[in-house]
Amino acid sequence: MDAVEIKNLSVSYKGKKVFEDVTFSISPGQLVGIIGPNGAGKSTLLKAIMGLTSVDCGEIKVLNSPVSGMRKNIAYVPQRSTLNLDFPLLVEDVVMMGRYPHISWWGFPSLFDKKMVIECLEKVGMYKYRKRQIGKLSGGQQQRVFLARALAQEAELLFLDEPFAGIDMTSESMIINLLRDLKGEGKTVFLVHHDLNKAESYFDSLILLKNRLIAWGSREEVFRIDCLREAYDGRIVSLDSLKGLMVVNG
Repeated sequence: MDAVEIKNLSVSYKGKKVFEDVTFSISPGQLVGIIGPNGAGKSTLLKAIMGLTSVDCGEIKVLNSPVSGMRKNIAYVPQRSTLNLDFPLLVEDVVMMGRYPHISWWGFPSLFDKKMVIECLEKVGMYKYRKRQIGKLSGGQQQRVFLARALAQEAELLFLDEPFAGIDMTSESMIINLLRDLKGEGKTVFLVHHDLNKAESYFDSLILLKNRLIAWGSREEVFRIDCLREAYDGRIVSLDSLKGLMVVNG
């Protein structure tokens, strides 16, 4: 059973095609990077897989089922720039949101739910900040909290959109190591990423987009000079020239 299977997927936004005829499948237990230039459709692909945006055509299956029936098994960490961080929520309240799929609409968090929140905050090194308002944290600390919320959901698939944008190296290192641990537990993680310098070392599989699928598969199959030149309009003359080529908000 594939973690995600996509067939002939096309998506438009305001009448303009974002990408078309995308087909790929990802087996479970992988750390998958979605890469490509600005405007390639990376974030849109992520949202389409989760059912958060309408599609023109195509088939999407998550764990061999339509995504509509699998939402409890999907955790999402959106771009921080899309979130209202001024809302007066404490860190522990944000993480408790990850437990909502497990709590009946008439019920209250159980002792187990509260224990899960504590454990997830400890995993990301944010337990001592549990009573702090989320907007008062640094970018790296906020991203750790949002990851803790995703962990609290106990989902089989995690989708992260640009989680390393604007955060410190300590937080980035902690997050990628934690994601590797989740992969080791059999979870499947999709991550929109912009830094090609680290893409080859971070991920097991890669999806390379430029308004269509340029390549997908193992790092060796995708991280090739011909594929990267096609995606980045020939700006990459060699793999050594990747330094400094960072494409954001795709």
